[in-house]
Amino acid sequence: MQGLSIMIDKTLIIRKITLISEDFEALKSLAQLDYEGYAAEPTDEVLAERYLERMIGRMIDINYHLITEEGHKPPPDYFQSFLILADIGILPRDFAEQIAPCAGLRNRIVHEYDEIDCKKVYEGLQVATRDIPCYLKLISDFIEKV
Repeated sequence: MQGLSIMIDKTLIIRKITLISEDFEALKSLAQLDYEGYAAEPTDEVLAERYLERMIGRMIDINYHLITEEGHKPPPDYFQSFLILADIGILPRDFAEQIAPCAGLRNRIVHEYDEIDCKKVYEGLQVATRDIPCYLKLISDFIEKV
């Protein structure tokens, strides 16, 4: 891992981690529903979409902050922001490759590509409940060291 500059704003990162964690707690109950229960209530999908959009957006903000304060140019896209964190030693490569597709889910939600597929959002919700706590732990552990 290259030495990160002292420009990293730990307060900013901790604030975003806190906001992601708060949204994650609110989202967990939706993730525990089976697909039929989730799909039966239209407001559940809307809530899941919004929480996922906010959490993933904040994760991307953290990624960009860490990357640019390391002295690298901003990533060409959100997906790459996760992979670059692996390149500079903040995330393990396999985990970065596993979590990077969340950027595509965020883009589909934000830009409403075609119609948002309820099943895909549900699947993204299940993946998010697995991956987001790991991401937050890895980022928290990293910023404690710098």
